[in-house]
Amino acid sequence: MTRKKRRLYTLIGAMVLLSAATALVIGAFRDNLVFFFSPTEVAEKGIEVGQRIRMGGLVEEDSVIRDADGLTVHFRLTDLSHTIMVTYRGILPSLFREGQGVIVQGQLDAPTHFIADEIMAKHDENYMPPEVAEALKKSGQWKGGNE
Repeated sequence: MTRKKRRLYTLIGAMVLLSAATALVIGAFRDNLVFFFSPTEVAEKGIEVGQRIRMGGLVEEDSVIRDADGLTVHFRLTDLSHTIMVTYRGILPSLFREGQGVIVQGQLDAPTHFIADEIMAKHDENYMPPEVAEALKKSGQWKGGNE
């Protein structure tokens, strides 16, 4: 085998390995990609059951129900236009409460039921996650002080 052919085969082999590594990285990235939606967007866009998403909104007043096991919580998440029932099993953030803006991460179990595996809340009582504030502004229900 000549030097030129050896170089060519080495170059082709390196390109194949680089392509395979790139495909693996892109595949792993796609599996971990989580999109953010509001309850209205979930209802209107027809998000697939089982798709992993983040959803943000307000915990609806008088909607929190705790199971006897002490770990399972059911509540309604709203953007003041649409509401989706959320079930979460685990320890809630200490700042979780009704009327609070939260982001839940998990997947739809049904078109109007969400199974969360993570709940995020912020420490300041005036805080609302930027994605939630934007969703409320889009829905025309924004009641925040600074536009």
